[in-house]
Amino acid sequence: MSELELAPATDETFHEKPDNQWLEMWRSLVANRAALVSLAFIGLLALIAVFGPYLVPYNPVETDMAHALKSPSAQHWFGTDQLGMDIFSRVIVGARVSLTVGILAVMIAMTVGVILGSIAGYVGGRVDTVIMRLMDIMLAIPSILLAITLMAALGKGIDKAVIAIGLVSIPEYARIVRSNTLSIKENDYVAAARIVGNSNARIIARHVLPNALSVIIVRTTLGMSSAILDLAALGFLGMGVQPPQAEWGDMLGRARGFIFQAPYTLFFPGMAITLTVLAFNLLGDGLRDAFDPKSRVK
Repeated sequence: MSELELAPATDETFHEKPDNQWLEMWRSLVANRAALVSLAFIGLLALIAVFGPYLVPYNPVETDMAHALKSPSAQHWFGTDQLGMDIFSRVIVGARVSLTVGILAVMIAMTVGVILGSIAGYVGGRVDTVIMRLMDIMLAIPSILLAITLMAALGKGIDKAVIAIGLVSIPEYARIVRSNTLSIKENDYVAAARIVGNSNARIIARHVLPNALSVIIVRTTLGMSSAILDLAALGFLGMGVQPPQAEWGDMLGRARGFIFQAPYTLFFPGMAITLTVLAFNLLGDGLRDAFDPKSRVK
């Protein structure tokens, strides 16, 4: 027998393939403390958005000039604004507006972007060139400036804000999905599906998009933070949600004249925006690591 003998296979030689890939991803996400805390915060924010408006101590749109610009106290936890409205109640109600607009805008951007990106990547040729050049033109303009331009054309209002924010976010999804589609369509199973007579639409829906699902989920999570931030920017400029409806950006815009007299009128809505955007960004980073086996937290 040769002096060189193969060592017997042991449990240490080979790593057992995980039985459930999604379970491994969840374990990695749980091991990421920043992502886990962010997920818990977003869950709490969702509960506040659903049930908060029914539990607030004051009517968020009721004015009381006799108690205008009152400092935070046991009666008004976050104080009152220049019109005497309770800031705590308005911050709570504003969570529903921000999450709702964020979700609807992301759904618009994701749906259109995924369709355009998958078509461009799979079909290629002139179709790819036309779609991607259009996306490049949109990306050449800062998203907030493009959103302001669309709002100027569409008019003020929360429904217009949803459309504007959704449209300016389409290129990000389109480029990411196209990039993944270009690599996925070269796999053997896509070629096999094409040989047996599956249509392009069926191949994209059943073989391409499911394999690009991870990047779509990560982009959607990060897109929520961008949508909420864009909504706050539009509200700050007075082009988003219109008073007396409560929205964090609008609250900041109307309180900026009291930054020295009553800084708390800006602090609490500003912190709500900051923490929410940070939570979605950290969760998106955690999901990206969880979907990538090479960077999973052990």
